[in-house]
Amino acid sequence: MSTPDYNEQNERSADDQVELSFWQVLGSTLAAAFGVQSSKNRERDFSQGKASHFIFMGIALTLVLVVIVVGVVSMVLP
Repeated sequence: MSTPDYNEQNERSADDQVELSFWQVLGSTLAAAFGVQSSKNRERDFSQGKASHFIFMGIALTLVLVVIVVGVVSMVLP
């Protein structure tokens, strides 16, 4: 029996590191915002996700929330 060489192990670990999709990042960010993130998804996010993607998504969702609140308040108060 031979053991796989270093290059084969690196190729396998690189293939296992699949980047999260936009929808997975959005779902994880929304779940984290509401405090209902599962530990399985949290572990997936920390192992496969990039912090910059989650930071950007958090800022974008915050801006969307602010725009919605300002819009609703503008419609209610003439």
